[in-house]
Amino acid sequence: MILKLIIFAFVGLMIYKFFGGKLPTIGKSSEEKKLDEDTLVECEKCGTYVTVKESIMKHGKYYCSKECLD
Repeated sequence: MILKLIIFAFVGLMIYKFFGGKLPTIGKSSEEKKLDEDTLVECEKCGTYVTVKESIMKHGKYYCSKECLD
């Protein structure tokens, strides 16, 4: 009985994929991650815009350098 359900689910999944359906992905795609890293944020102290990747985050606020962090 369970084997029949597994086979039926597998066949249904293959039909879904064959007709162009996409399976949901877990987490973010590499393109979304790159977009997040390239997003500009404003330094809390001096107002300079830096990318999220280059910024320093402390207590939920972004800073452009250690000097502004202090």
